[in-house]
Amino acid sequence: MHNLLDFLRKYHHWLLFVILEVISGVMLFRYNTYQESVWLSSANAMAGKVYEVESGITSFFSMTRANEELTLRNFYLERQVAQLRRLYTEATKDTTVEQRNELQFLSQFRLIPAKVVANTINRPDNLITINKGKADGVEVDMGVACGNGIVGVVYLVSDHYAVVIPALNTSSSRISCAIRNRDYFGYLHWTGGDPTIAYVEDIPRHAHFKKGEWIVTSGYSSIFPPGILVGKIEKVFNSNDGLSYKLQTRLSTDFSCLRDVVVICDKHIPERVNLLEAARDSIRMKGN
Repeated sequence: MHNLLDFLRKYHHWLLFVILEVISGVMLFRYNTYQESVWLSSANAMAGKVYEVESGITSFFSMTRANEELTLRNFYLERQVAQLRRLYTEATKDTTVEQRNELQFLSQFRLIPAKVVANTINRPDNLITINKGKADGVEVDMGVACGNGIVGVVYLVSDHYAVVIPALNTSSSRISCAIRNRDYFGYLHWTGGDPTIAYVEDIPRHAHFKKGEWIVTSGYSSIFPPGILVGKIEKVFNSNDGLSYKLQTRLSTDFSCLRDVVVICDKHIPERVNLLEAARDSIRMKGN
């Protein structure tokens, strides 16, 4: 208390000056129309700037959630477009049955949104790290896609992160693909170099197709459902042995700016794996 009184006694003239200045300012802007309007205009401009900055910060941090929702929405829309195209080509069938089958098919999968935290595209064996792991339900051999198409397959998983082998991997990535609306399928293989180009190999010689048609996932594996975009056919080559075609494909996914992805969780994978293992064990027992 003594120190406070000493402070007030020492600086009382400055305190009196500040108080009088505040009173003068209030009287000036309160009782003079012009000065009041200038004050209000300045205050509104300042408040507007503050609100603008606040809105920008809020929008920036809300973009994370918005991007995740857009990625999920794009994935579902691609599936719906594929379904509508199939319904159009099969217009003579009962479309309600097809729609129910499609909805039932989609219900088998759970999509886990994730963000890419590390990515390379200029190495022979590229890898991608995402920010979801075992704690989020991610497991090895799950497919990864984005709103534009396939990304890769989960390779390693920790509690909160996972490593994905992308389509841009020369040694470990072979994804089963098909020409859309046709029964011909092959395997996607990246040979290095251009990160926008890969090749679909082992397309049979009797296959009928043309440049510009879309390549999609075939659904013949337990990793990806059928119909996810892979890319568009640009050129056709003969295989080295001349027994099949090799399709140069421009990938629909831009790996250079990959950010938001979804991990595709198939609820029925354990059942299929157990059944396959049981079949293999049965064959081995019969062989012995």
